[in-house]
Amino acid sequence: MVPAWLWLLCISVPQVTLETQDRRVLWGPQPVLVRVKDENDQVPHFSQAIYRAQLSRGTRPGIPFLFLEASDQDEPGTANSDLRFRILSQAPAQPFPDMFQLEPRQGALALSPKGSTSLDHALEKTYQLLVQVKDMGDQASGHQAIATVEVSIIESTWVPLEPIHLAENLKVLYPHHIAQVHWSGVDVHYRLESHPLGPFDVDAEGNLYVTRELDTEAQAEYVLQVWAQNSRGEDYAAPLELHVLVMDENDNVPVCPPRGPAVSIPELSPPGTEVTRLSAEDADAPGSPNSHIVYQLLNPESEDGVEGRAFQVDSTSGSVTLGALPLQAGQNILLLVLAMDLAGAEGGFSSTCEVEVEVTDINDHAPEFTTSQIGPISLPEDVEPGTLVAMLTATDADLEPAFRLMDFAIERGDMDGTFDLDWEPDSGHVGLRLCKNLSYEAAPSHKVVVVVRSVAELVGPGPGPGATATVTVLVERVMPPPKLDQERYEASVPISAPAGSLLLTIQPSDPISRSLRFSLVNDSEGWLCIEKVSGEVHTAQSLQGTQPGDTYTVLVEAQDTDEPRLSTSVPLVIHFLKAPPAPALTPAPVPSRYLCTPRQDHGVIVSGPSKDSDLASGHGPYSFALGPNPTVQRDWRLQTLNGSHAYLTLALHWVEPREHIIPVVVSHNAQMWQLLVRVIVCRCNVEGQCMRKVGRMKGMPTKLSAVGILVGTLVAIGIFLILIFTHWTLSRKKDLNQPADSVPLKATV
Repeated sequence: MVPAWLWLLCISVPQVTLETQDRRVLWGPQPVLVRVKDENDQVPHFSQAIYRAQLSRGTRPGIPFLFLEASDQDEPGTANSDLRFRILSQAPAQPFPDMFQLEPRQGALALSPKGSTSLDHALEKTYQLLVQVKDMGDQASGHQAIATVEVSIIESTWVPLEPIHLAENLKVLYPHHIAQVHWSGVDVHYRLESHPLGPFDVDAEGNLYVTRELDTEAQAEYVLQVWAQNSRGEDYAAPLELHVLVMDENDNVPVCPPRGPAVSIPELSPPGTEVTRLSAEDADAPGSPNSHIVYQLLNPESEDGVEGRAFQVDSTSGSVTLGALPLQAGQNILLLVLAMDLAGAEGGFSSTCEVEVEVTDINDHAPEFTTSQIGPISLPEDVEPGTLVAMLTATDADLEPAFRLMDFAIERGDMDGTFDLDWEPDSGHVGLRLCKNLSYEAAPSHKVVVVVRSVAELVGPGPGPGATATVTVLVERVMPPPKLDQERYEASVPISAPAGSLLLTIQPSDPISRSLRFSLVNDSEGWLCIEKVSGEVHTAQSLQGTQPGDTYTVLVEAQDTDEPRLSTSVPLVIHFLKAPPAPALTPAPVPSRYLCTPRQDHGVIVSGPSKDSDLASGHGPYSFALGPNPTVQRDWRLQTLNGSHAYLTLALHWVEPREHIIPVVVSHNAQMWQLLVRVIVCRCNVEGQCMRKVGRMKGMPTKLSAVGILVGTLVAIGIFLILIFTHWTLSRKKDLNQPADSVPLKATV
C-alpha cells in the first residue's frame, strides 16, 4: 500500500517560455503537489479473536455492556477504512435468535428489546455470538474479519435496599459507611444523587457513605438514588432508592409565639367563644414525643382580679376560650399558659406563653337625628342644581369609633331623584343638596325623608330600625319673562300718513296664557303711540319733518300684567316712504286667490305692476307694504320676496271665511301704486282644497222661500188655536150665566 499523502516536490526543469495569445508565461523551478491514490489493500482485524462478557439479568435493552474494537490500516476517513459491525449468528438461538443487537458503527453490543423481555425467563447461561467487521462501509465489496463473543448470563444483584436509620448528631469518624450496592457485570460505574441534597457519597465499589453529622430539625429524611452505568454514562437499569431516616433527640425547647397586640373580645360574648389559639413550636422531629406539646392555664393576672374560671384552655389544641364568668367592657387581662413537650411527662422542656385580652364595647346603639323635622324651606324653582338645601346632624352613643360610622339615604319623597345626600364617612353631618331643576307645575312641594343607619351591624336586644328626619321644601313659582311673536318689528308708512294710522300690531307668542301691557320707549319725536292692551301701534301725529328713506327706531316694552317685574323689549323700525300723489293710487286689478282657515302653511304671491300695465313706469325693484287699514294690518302679513314679488299670508289663526279685498301699496322711484288683492278665505279639506258653498239646484226652493213657508205654517196653526180657545171661553161663560134651576140634576138610584 502506498499512503495517499500529499508530497511537495521541487522539480528542476529548464526555463520554458509559453505563449498564450499575446501573453508570455515564464516557467522555472517550481514545487509540484503530487497526490497518491489509496487502494483497499488492507484487511480489518479485531483487537482480540474471542471476547468474553458478563450480562446481568434485568439489564435494560439498548444499553451496551461490551464494546468491540477493530482497526484497518487503509487511509482514515475513506471508504477503505469505513468499518461496519454485525452479528452473523447466535448460539443457542433460544428463546429468540436475535436476543442481542450490535451497533454497526461503534461496535456496541447490547440486549435487544426481545432479549430484554425474555432474558429473565431464559434457561441458557451462556450465549456465543459470531460477529463480523467489514470495511468499505455499506458497500457489498470489501475485506472482513470474524471474532467470537461469549456472553455469560448471571443473576442480578441490583436489588432494593432497606431504609437506614441514623441518629442525629452521631459522633463517629466521617465518612461513615452506611450501605453498599453492586451491579453484576464488568465495566460498571456508580453515580449517586441525594434528594434533598445531603452529605452522601458512593465509591467505585458501590459503597455508600455519610460525610458529616445529620440534624433532624434541618432534614429528617433523605432519598438516595444510585445508578449503575457503562463507560459511556448509560444506565444499565433503573436506579435504586435508599431512604435514610434521621432519628430525633429531645434537644429543643418549645417556643411560644411572640406576644402580639391585645386580643379584643366583645362584651357579653357567650361562654365557649374562642379568644385565641396558641401554637407553640418545637424544633424536634414532628410527630415524635419530643415535639408533642400540651398546654396548661396558669392563674391570669388582671387589674380587677378576675378569677381563672373566666377562661379555659384546651390542653391538646391550645385553644383559649371564655369561661362561665362574664367579662365587662374595658377590662385588660394577661393570661399565662404553660407549653410542655413530651406530652407533659417528667424530664421534658416547657415555656410560658402570654396572651393579652382586651374586652371591647359592642355596637348596641343606633344613631339618631338631633331634629326630626326641618322646614319648611322655600326655594325658587330656578335655583341652580348643587345648591345646599338643608344640613342634618345625627349622633351615636357608642364609644367605639368604628361603631359611630353612619350611612345616610333618602327613604321616601324623592322618586325622580331631585335631591341627593352629601356627607363625610366619619362625620355625623349630612347635607341635602339639589341635583335637578325644580318645577312648580310638576311638584309645588317636597317632603324628603332621610334615614340614618349604622354602618356596622347592630347587635344587642332590639336595636330597632334606622332613625328618620323629614325635610319639607316649598317650591316658589318663577315666571319667565314675556316673549313676543317676533324679535324685531318693521313697518313702512308714507310721510303723508295722518295721525291715527295703524302701523302694525304687537302680539305675545302665547296670547292665551299670559296678559301683557305694552308701552313705547325712546319715542323722542312723539310720532307713535301703542294701545296698552291690544298692542296696536298708530301714528300719534302727522309725520312732519320726516324724509322718504329715513328710518325711525323705538323700543316696544311688554310687561306681564300679573308679574310687573317681568318684562321684555324689542326694537321697532319705521321706514318712511314718499307720499304718493293723489291720482297715483289707482287700484290695479289682481286675480283672486283663496286661502284656508284655520291657517295653513301657504300664502299668495303678489307681483308688482307688469311692463304692459298703465301703472308701470319702468322696471323694478318695487317695495311692498300693506295698506293703512288697521283691520288689514291685524289680519294679514306681507313679506317681500324680491324686487318684483311679495308673499301674502294670514296673520291670525282664524279669519272669517269670505271674500277679502287686501290693499297692497307698491312703490318705486317716488311713485306709489295700490294693488287690490282679492283673496277668498274658505274652509279646506284634508288635502288643502277649498270647500265652496253649493248653489241652489233648479226646481228646489231657496232658503228664503223655505223659511217663509215655515213661518206661514206656524202662523196658521196659531190662528187656529186662538179660535178654538176663544170658542171654549165663550161657551164656558154662557154656562155660568144660566139660573140654577135650569141646570139638570144628576139621576140617583
